[in-house]
Amino acid sequence: MAKLSVNNISKSYDNKEIIKDISLEVNDGEIVCLLGVSGVGKTTLFNIISGLSIPDTGRVFLDSKDITGQTGYISYMLQKDLLLPYKTVLDNVSLPLILRGENKKIAGLKASKHFKVFGLDGSQDKYPHQLSGGMRQRAALLRTYLFSQQVALLDEPFSALDAITKRAMHSWYQNVMKKIKLSTLFITHDIDEAITLSNRIYIMAGKPGRIIEELKIEYQKPREEGFILSDEFIRYKKCILNVLHNS
Repeated sequence: MAKLSVNNISKSYDNKEIIKDISLEVNDGEIVCLLGVSGVGKTTLFNIISGLSIPDTGRVFLDSKDITGQTGYISYMLQKDLLLPYKTVLDNVSLPLILRGENKKIAGLKASKHFKVFGLDGSQDKYPHQLSGGMRQRAALLRTYLFSQQVALLDEPFSALDAITKRAMHSWYQNVMKKIKLSTLFITHDIDEAITLSNRIYIMAGKPGRIIEELKIEYQKPREEGFILSDEFIRYKKCILNVLHNS
C-alpha cells in the first residue's frame, strides 16, 4: 500500500488548465522525483499535495486517509531555505515543534538529537549567515523532517548550490535518507540529479502538465560517485531525453 497516493488531480487558474489528470504514488521510505521543465505545473501539484491549494478534480491520500485541502500532514521544503536570520540554527530547526505547542527547551532537546545524523553537530548556536549554502540546506531539511516524518515534498532543494557543493550534497543526502527513511517526493529539472537520487522518476510535460512516463531506476543505493559515468546512468539519461524530445 502506498504511503502517499495522488489520484487524478487537475487544476485551472483563470480558466487556463495548469495540470490535468495527474496520478502518482510514493511508497514507504521511497525517494520519487517529479522531473520536468519550468512552467509545467510541478509547483502547482505540490501546493495541492501539501494542502495549500484545492484541486478542481482528484484527491490526495496519506496512508489511505483523504487529506485533500488539509495542511499539517505533509512537510514542504521550498527551493530557498527560508531560515530566519535572527534565530540560531537550533531555534530555526526547532520551529515546527514549537508551533505544534512544544515547550521551547524541550523542542530544542528533541531537535538536537538529530543534529549529528544531519551533519550539523556544533552548529546549534550559530546563525544562518555563518553557515555555508550546503549546511543551510541541511538545516532546512532537518526542519522539514521535524515538521512531518511521514512524507516530505522538496522543491528543487539543491538548485541554488554550485556544482561541486551539489555533488557533495547528493552524496550526503543519500546517506542521511538511508538512515531516516523519509518518504520523499522532490521536484527537479536536473536529469542527472533525478537519476542519482531517485527510486522512481515521474516525467511531466505538456500544457496542461501531465505525467507522460514513469521510470524505475534499478540500481543499488546509495549510488557511488562513479555511477554518473556508468553505462547504466547514460542509458537512463538517453531514455529520459528521448521521452522529453518526443513529448
